[in-house]
Amino acid sequence: MTSESLTRSLELFAQASCHVPLGDGAVWLRGFARSRGGELIDALHGVAREAPLRHMATPGGSTMSVAMTNCGAVGWVSDRQGYRYDPTDPGSGRCWPAMPPPFVDLATRAACAAGFPGFEPDACLINRYEPGARLSLHQDKNERDLRSPIVSVSLGLEAVFLWGGRRRGDRPRRVPLVHGDVVVWGGPARLAFHGVMPLPEGTHPLTGRARYNLTFRHAI
Repeated sequence: MTSESLTRSLELFAQASCHVPLGDGAVWLRGFARSRGGELIDALHGVAREAPLRHMATPGGSTMSVAMTNCGAVGWVSDRQGYRYDPTDPGSGRCWPAMPPPFVDLATRAACAAGFPGFEPDACLINRYEPGARLSLHQDKNERDLRSPIVSVSLGLEAVFLWGGRRRGDRPRRVPLVHGDVVVWGGPARLAFHGVMPLPEGTHPLTGRARYNLTFRHAI
């Protein structure tokens, strides 16, 4: 084997080891956003200064353990009236902050790497998990466009992502996500159930006692 062919083989192996299939239409891009973590965290803090993170209420009246905010043309909100997308922040009555360019660039590149070229996100839900926070198994189905994928970016503390099937009762796979990991799902996996186990105690040099998740969608 020549040095050129060896180099190419190593490159292909590295790429394959970083692209982990979770099922038909779902890919775990390990470390895809790691090199841009600081830039993404700075951008999300800028969004949160305009539209502060808050613990939304569920339709049943409970308070979510995860703090949330949004950026983009619309934002995902939850209250006694239900789950929905809204072009204005109910806390301020103003439009949600524009999606930062680094967000758009990362989301489109991750979708393309996972086999979904041409993805154009118009909504980004920002979740902040602190120790003990969790997200129960659910489907992302409030979007009008179910043909586009979901792009989910992990920043900060490690978390166990639960990747299920099309039925709530399907036993989920436990996926250990670390800072910079991205999960993309669409096509036959678009309505798969997924969630996050309670976040354990810990600290991260960029986020302290927190994990942030950026979830990009084409919602309208």
